[in-house]
Order: sequence, then structure tokens, then C-alpha cells
Amino acid sequence: MTSSPDFPDSGDLFPVVLRRPLFLYLFASTGYAVSEGVVFGAFVPLLAALLEERQEKAARWLIPLVGAAVVGWFAHYYLASRALTLSSDWRRDLYTRVGDKLLTLPLGWFESPRGRQVPQLVTGDVTRAAGRVFIWQELIVAVVTPATIAVFLIAADWRMGLAALVVVPVALAALALGNRFTTRAEAAEHAATAEAGDRLVEFASAQATLRATGQTATGRAALDEALQAQHRAARREVVGSLPGQYLGEFGIQLAFTALLLTGVLLATRDDLDPARMIALVVLGISLLRPLSAMIGLSGADREAKASADRIIELLAVAPLPEPVSPRAIAHFGIDMEKVRFGYQEDTDVLRDLTLTIPPGSTTALVGPSGAGKTTVTRLIARFHDVTEGRVRVGGVDVRDLSSSDLLAHIAFVFQDVYLLDGTLEDNIRFGNPDATHDQVRDAARRARVDTVAARLPDGWESRVGEGGKLLSGGERQRVAIARALCKDAPIVLLDEATASLDTENEAAVHEALAELSADRTVLVIAHRLDTITRADQIAVLDGGRVVEVGPHHDLLARGGRYAAFWRERENAQGWRLAAKSS
Repeated sequence: MTSSPDFPDSGDLFPVVLRRPLFLYLFASTGYAVSEGVVFGAFVPLLAALLEERQEKAARWLIPLVGAAVVGWFAHYYLASRALTLSSDWRRDLYTRVGDKLLTLPLGWFESPRGRQVPQLVTGDVTRAAGRVFIWQELIVAVVTPATIAVFLIAADWRMGLAALVVVPVALAALALGNRFTTRAEAAEHAATAEAGDRLVEFASAQATLRATGQTATGRAALDEALQAQHRAARREVVGSLPGQYLGEFGIQLAFTALLLTGVLLATRDDLDPARMIALVVLGISLLRPLSAMIGLSGADREAKASADRIIELLAVAPLPEPVSPRAIAHFGIDMEKVRFGYQEDTDVLRDLTLTIPPGSTTALVGPSGAGKTTVTRLIARFHDVTEGRVRVGGVDVRDLSSSDLLAHIAFVFQDVYLLDGTLEDNIRFGNPDATHDQVRDAARRARVDTVAARLPDGWESRVGEGGKLLSGGERQRVAIARALCKDAPIVLLDEATASLDTENEAAVHEALAELSADRTVLVIAHRLDTITRADQIAVLDGGRVVEVGPHHDLLARGGRYAAFWRERENAQGWRLAAKSS
């Protein structure tokens, strides 16, 4: 059976402050549906009297018909004025609640598959969920109007009423059966569509790399596979919904046929006046018409409910627990003690990792890809909570610090820099909204962003484009470093990425990094040899553990993992293409 107007089934999704207006709206919808049924019901004796040329009797039936029409007109006017307001208010409330919820979720959640679906949820699901206001009204009309008409039909002639109603359960049962099949198919189709969207964005973003390496066809394989999976899921959804739709339509057509045959049979046997039979058939058709609309409404309501369920699922995500009595940071050192962590329950990225970073020092993290270097920085900033062990900042477990206090003491410069679609100055000030004009310009100068502003046509007021696409990679990094300088946090987590920069940008970024590292506790994922040698200590990660710690020269002297790593990097740095001898 199709969903009824079940706003309580959305749990706490519908705002309490709007429930009284919603009740009035649904009550008006019911009044409108009843008035519509009364109009059709009063039309039967009116039409029969006209066919029998009994004008006086027909005139008497005009009174309830006109009265019901007037009530219906006022109810319809109220519905038209309130529906859009209710839907808009609900949508605004959902945007607020989703936005507030996103602010409480751990930063690591946004890197999960569910986190990547947030744009689709905000742009599509919120609108569809709030659109249930309109669907509820239409469902009420589709149920109450036929019920009202059925009362008139049975009162006029119980045999005709029974003929019209006996097949209605078949149609409703078919809708229920179709919904059961379609719900599962729609969930699979939604997941497949989200996956295809991710692959499409990935394919579009990687065009430069794919074309440069001649791997366009190879890179498209994942996209083609995702699109084919989405096509199969969509086809299963369509095929799965057909039985319910066709059975529902068949049931309604069967009810109409039964009604017509019953009327003809009664009229030919002189049990029913032909004029009255025609009027009752017309009334029966009016009863079946809204039921036909219910078939389409069931699908729309199912999609809207699925969107509401996804929003409820997001709102139910538990944030990382906040301490009841947050502690204060005593200093700006970092300790990680016997840490174990994995993004999936059965796979550990870090195992028994122990690392101490003294306050005011620079520690370089080195190691092979997949060793867990980026994960270390994420745990310090409490993007996730460790499975075992402790992460301390300033001598305090990060779980005993408020998230806002912890993040206020940390500045990030990631490998993938994302800038807002604003001016240079806006992006730098984003690190510290309360910074003065002089503080912003000073941070920009120290990060060598002033030279970027000098070359742009509008100077500091130049817009950088979405994600900073109007700037080069090195320029974006300088802006990100200026943002961190403007924040002036005592702890800096830095994923250095200068390997692909040109000489000018590389030199400028290195100077900016030197400014950023001064008098701060810095943890840098190091990619270049000169950055590694400048560090106060180097931590070598392998297999999710810190296998060596110490200054550059001490680690070289040990001849262990770091020494082998250093030789590999030196050999790679000294590698050159040689001209072929003739």
C-alpha cells in the first residue's frame, strides 16, 4: 500500500514549531477532499433529476453542491498559500540542521563514502524530503475523496457501490507489492548513481594526467563500468516497478468494467432507471480517478521518503565524544603512545606506533607510500579517534580537549590546497577572521604572496576562482601558507609538496615554509632531501610503526632503514637522461 500522510514517520525530521501549521494544512486538505467528494456525490441526483426533466428537484441539489464547491474553493486557496510556505520553512530548517550537524562530525568522516555524498544530499535529498508536504496533500485527496464518493455511491445504490469497491483492494494490494520490489531496486539505483557520479568527477579531474600518459581509454574503464552498473540498476528499478503499476492500473480498469457491467445489467432488468444508472457510472468513474493518481503518488512519496531516510541517517551519525570538562593545553609538544588505528575494522594502518615531538621542534615524517604518514597527522588533529593507545597534545589526551580548542592550536597546509572562490585577501583572512589588515598583509609578505598579488590585474582584490584554479600550484601553496601564518597557531601539520613546482615557486615556497616553521611545533611529511636534513628529528615509518627516530646524521650512521631510504632518494635526485652516443 502506498504511504499515507505520515509526517510522524520522519521521526524528528519535521520541526516541532511547524507541526501546528502542518496539522491545519492537513486538516484543510481533508476538508478540501471531502468537499470535492460531496460535489461529485451531489452531482448524481442533480444529473438524474435533469435527465428525468425534474428541474425543481435538480435545483434543490444545487444548494449542497454549490456549498461544497465554496468550501472547497476556500480550502484550496488556503492550501495554495500554505503549501509553499510550509515546504520552504521545512527546507530551511533541514538546511540549518544538516549544516549544524556537519559542523559536529569528525573531519575524517568527510573522507568516507557517505561524506562524499553530502553534496547530493544537500542539493537533492533536502528538496525532495521537504516536497513531501505537497505529496501528503495529494495523498489525502486520493484517499478521502474516493471514500466520500463511495459513501454517496452506496447510499444511492448499494449494488453499484459494491461493484466499484470490490476490486479496489486488488489495486491497493498491487501497489503494496510493487512498492516492496521497487524500494530495494531504488536503493541499489541510488548507490549506483552516486558511484557513477564519483567516477565521472574522477575521470574529468584526471584528464590532464590521462592524456599526458596516453591512458585515456584505460582511465575510462572504471567510468564505463560504473555507468554500466548504474544502467543495470536503473533497468532493474524500472522492471521492478512495472508489476505494481500495471496491476494497479489493471485493478482500476477491472473496477470500472465491473461498475459499467453492473449498471447495464441492472438497467436491462429494469432494476435501475437508465438516467440514474448513467449518473451512478459517472460517480463511480469519479471514485476511481483519484485512485489512479495514487499509483504515481506512491512512487513520488517513496522517493521522497528515501531522501528523508538518508537525511535522518546523516543526523544520526554520532560525532566524536566531547569531554564534559575540557582540559587546557600546557605546552605544544605532541606524544603518540602505542597507537593502533585502521579506517576499517579488520585492517590496521598504524600498529603500536610511538612518537614524541618536542615543543618548538620540527619533525620530518618519511617512509614508503602507505606507511601511515598522513594518518598520523589526521590523528593528531583528531579527524578520528585511535583504536588503542593515546595521542597527546600539550600533555593532554586529545579526547580530553574540546575540538574547537584543539583545532585552534593547529594550522594545516595540505598537499591538495583548496582555496575559496574569493579574493587573495579573503583566502588569507580565512585562517583568522579577526585578523587586522596589517596582519593579513604581513602574513602574505612572509609567505611571498605579495609577488602573486603584484602580477594579478586587480591586485589583492583579484579573485582566485573555485578551488584557486586561477593560480598555479605553487601560488596556491603560498596562499595556504599565508593562511596558516595568519592563524598563527603554535602547531603546524604540513604535507609538503614542492616536487612538482618550478624553480621560482619552489624557492618561494621553501622560504615561506621556513617562516611558518619558526618557533612552532612542526610535523612535516617530507618529500625533499633539503627539508629532511633541516628537521630537528626524523621519524621513519614502515608497516604502520616508527622504526627509527633521530637527527639526519645519526640515522645515516646507523645504516638502517633511513640510510637505505636516503641512498634511494640521492640516486633518484641525481638521475638524468643521457644523450645516446652515435
